[in-house]
Amino acid sequence: MTQQLSLSTMVKLQFDNVNISQTDEEWQAYLNLLGITSQSGVKLVTEAALLGSAIEHGLSPEMIILSDGARQFAILVHALCWVHAERGIRRLKGVTAQQLIEIESVQDALWEYYRQLKAYRDFPSETEKQRLTERFDEIFGKRYKNHYGLNLAMQQFCAQKKELLRVLDAPQLPLHTNAAEADIREYVTRRKISGGTRHDDGRRARDTFTGLKKTCRKLAYSFWQYLISRLKGDESIPYLPDVIRSHAASKNPATL
Repeated sequence: MTQQLSLSTMVKLQFDNVNISQTDEEWQAYLNLLGITSQSGVKLVTEAALLGSAIEHGLSPEMIILSDGARQFAILVHALCWVHAERGIRRLKGVTAQQLIEIESVQDALWEYYRQLKAYRDFPSETEKQRLTERFDEIFGKRYKNHYGLNLAMQQFCAQKKELLRVLDAPQLPLHTNAAEADIREYVTRRKISGGTRHDDGRRARDTFTGLKKTCRKLAYSFWQYLISRLKGDESIPYLPDVIRSHAASKNPATL
């Protein structure tokens, strides 16, 4: 992970697969015993332990996490959203006519390259993979005289090359986080209207029911009928985890 623990906290930890705790109380007691009590230290160690436990129970450490670049998502195998990456160039204003031309030229090349990546997802090949890798260097390895902002943006793209080009090794990977952004938009809208929940129980209820509603919608089930089925216990609508597993098993992973 990119998050950093202090050295004084790191030396207190042991890294193995020994079962330390099974309840929140046991885990908190373990941290207290080690003297890890700061809010940031408890948060980071707990998150690392949860991730380690998930991997120990079968989560693949090669799972790809696609994000907008927020540091908390830089775990496992990290990939970056092209739409968010492009914003670094879109924000550039340019102060001369030449700089405006250069910015527009880079944007045109970027979106043309993006379309080529989309085409690659449908028909991947080693030849095209090599060509796209070289083309990335041609576009973002270029530097512009007296244009510090654009050069800085190009350097950022080069520094993130591996994360931006994960799709070349995993063609099933989306190039953007639009689907995730759409899923989270309802939470943001509710928060803007209501100001958030007043208690953790309310937050958990809101998140649970919003998640169930969105899952039903994606699986083409009526959320209302789902609730009625659960209340009646008649199983007229199957359990959603079973439906998800069935869908995953019936599809080619490259199409997911």
